[in-house]
Amino acid sequence: MTGVAEKRERTARALLKEVARACKEFDLLTEGDRVAVAVSGGKDSRTLLDLLLRYRERVPFHYDLIALHVVGTAAGLPDLSDVLRPWFEALGVEYHFVPLELPPDEPLPLTCFRCAWNRRKALFLTADRLGCNKLALGHHADDAAVTALLNLLFAGRLETLEPRVVFFGGRITVIRPLIYIAAKDLAYYARLAEFPAPPPCPGGADSRRRQIEEFLRSLGPHQDRVRANIWRAARKAAGKG
Repeated sequence: MTGVAEKRERTARALLKEVARACKEFDLLTEGDRVAVAVSGGKDSRTLLDLLLRYRERVPFHYDLIALHVVGTAAGLPDLSDVLRPWFEALGVEYHFVPLELPPDEPLPLTCFRCAWNRRKALFLTADRLGCNKLALGHHADDAAVTALLNLLFAGRLETLEPRVVFFGGRITVIRPLIYIAAKDLAYYARLAEFPAPPPCPGGADSRRRQIEEFLRSLGPHQDRVRANIWRAARKAAGKG
């Protein structure tokens, strides 16, 4: 095993500890689950699928994994199907490319909010059609902290991303197994795994979200403690801490 391969395996083990922590604390995965994994093609979603495959080998129960990639070239989204198809096949995972179907009156170009809303709708509908009871998303610790600060500063409420959210009367549950993992650790693993960088979003990043992300990065070595404090405060405010 090469030095890079050893670093990758060592890093994967460290990340899996955080995945296991989230799964056990929030009851994210159980025997017989059929889990749709949203794979945009970026480092977070690729690492999510990679870790869920590895985690399945370590737990005393079985769950199915189905990779979903939303394709919406008409809406300006990059088509990564030719890049992802060989990767999915090498992993031996079931996969589906999901067309992004927009309402006839949907104005183009899509705003970040409407793009996310329509992609989420496509994922929910496809997961349900495929008989999945879980939908795994690649949100991480930084996403949770940024969301909490955005809600506090611009909406006057302290709310964050929930690790587990039940929709449609229990028909589908959204899970976020990476909720305890920092963005920088996911980026490091992605470099070791040589995951190619996807094309930039044609709509660009949300400016407010980008400002908050830059603020957290500016805290340097204090980032981890600040993220944890924001997470605890938001969970406590929601009566879940």
